[in-house]
Amino acid sequence: MQTQTAISPAQVATVAQTPGRSSSLTEDGFLNGRLSVLQPEKGFRAGIDSVFLAATIPCDPGETIFEAGIGTGVASLCLAARVKDIHITGVELSGRYAMIGKKNAIKNGFENNIRFITGDVKEALRRDLADWPAHGSFSHAFANPPYFDNNTILKSPNSLKAAANGFGPEDLDLWVKVLATMVALRGTVTFVHRAEAVGRLLTAMEGKFGDIRVAPLHAREGMAATRVIIQGVRGTKGPLQLLPGLILHSTGNSFTPEAEAILRDGMAWRLR
Repeated sequence: MQTQTAISPAQVATVAQTPGRSSSLTEDGFLNGRLSVLQPEKGFRAGIDSVFLAATIPCDPGETIFEAGIGTGVASLCLAARVKDIHITGVELSGRYAMIGKKNAIKNGFENNIRFITGDVKEALRRDLADWPAHGSFSHAFANPPYFDNNTILKSPNSLKAAANGFGPEDLDLWVKVLATMVALRGTVTFVHRAEAVGRLLTAMEGKFGDIRVAPLHAREGMAATRVIIQGVRGTKGPLQLLPGLILHSTGNSFTPEAEAILRDGMAWRLR
């Protein structure tokens, strides 16, 4: 998990305080209010990166999906809202976030579609944990890994936000290895990350995935991409493709029709 673009009533989420509920949580609306999601008021808060990530997962009804770092479940909820009868297993380090995520799944009617496991992502590499799913048992896997290097940022005083934002030199390679381990042969893996991480991600994916697609996200036309979606297929050798970028904003702060279709209408962003 990591810090993302803040959500606001003018954009994707509608934030409201419900009488009788702790002020430490907010209730955020995603997909034009189709999803109502509880999130901590302070610390890591999911934003539009999670919505775009979910839109790119090329899954069909009945398939199984693995999310590393599921947080409060925003990306998985968006995916479950788009594709019916899928089964998602998510791993989350923070017990509090996992607990909130379970409440969100129930709140939105997806308690039978999304399973939360509280634990460290790297534990997925072990074979001796009975409660964890078997290696190679998922059709697709995706993640929104930490964005920042621990050596280059000032850590947040909020421990959960710091854990979500920071990673060590080998951690990005580890996230790639986890997804490669959990997905079946010819299954897809998908990451959203900062644009400057493309080189590291592609290096980590080399030899594990082929037919890799890189899709940039541009805040505005003519601006350099700040985010990228990278998706590969395990065990194939197809060439890498750099896809046309998606532009988020047109004039002012309004979203482009293409971005609106994903953020508000829950449409797929097809990379293949």
